[in-house]
Amino acid sequence: MKVIVSENAKEMGIAAAKSAAAYLRETISKNGYARIVVSTGASQLPMFERLAQENVDWSKIEMFHLDEYIGLPEAHKASFRKYLKERFVGKIPLKNAYFVEGTADCIPALTEKLSERPVDLGLIGIGENAHIAFNDPPADFETRESYIVVNLDDKCKKQQVGEGWFETLDDVPKQAISMSVFRIMQSKKIISVVPYAVKANAVKKTLESEVTPVIPATILKTHPDWELYLDKDSASGTVI
Repeated sequence: MKVIVSENAKEMGIAAAKSAAAYLRETISKNGYARIVVSTGASQLPMFERLAQENVDWSKIEMFHLDEYIGLPEAHKASFRKYLKERFVGKIPLKNAYFVEGTADCIPALTEKLSERPVDLGLIGIGENAHIAFNDPPADFETRESYIVVNLDDKCKKQQVGEGWFETLDDVPKQAISMSVFRIMQSKKIISVVPYAVKANAVKKTLESEVTPVIPATILKTHPDWELYLDKDSASGTVI
């Protein structure tokens, strides 16, 4: 585990993007291709803004997306498909981009494609309730399925409202499709970008607690190559 604290979210995003780009260039040089898994949400914006500008041969990269609300149209401002197409995928010439389409019918095809080769890099955020993807506490650490249908807890829903994606708690879909914890952890390298004061408690619990499904992000500490990028605000609750 490597923890990097920057002065602010912008500097944090630049540092994380540079690390991700360097790893992707190295992987492409070695294997001729790379595969990535990406998070979404307000916390990832500083990183995506810089990563899309990095000198990477995106035409050799396949991207998988972590999660999506069930039944939410892509046109909705909270759709993660929309988010990625507007803020990342639409700005770079990826070889392929595989999206979670918001219905369980998409799981078999996604699983088949994902299983073809290992994922080289996971860009995995941490939620205010310490979820990774939409694996809210208590997360399922046991399943070996690649994508699962999950129920969203109230803290997760409040985060979505707080970030401005939905007007009220009742507007947030009750379920989502999420990449499983097991599949996330199969990524050869994981970079987590976790800025802002609202994440300080989740960061503290992640770093200071034992590994437990009640704090899903704690499992990231067991990964052999995990980099955690924080700003001063998100790092304020713990001693690093």
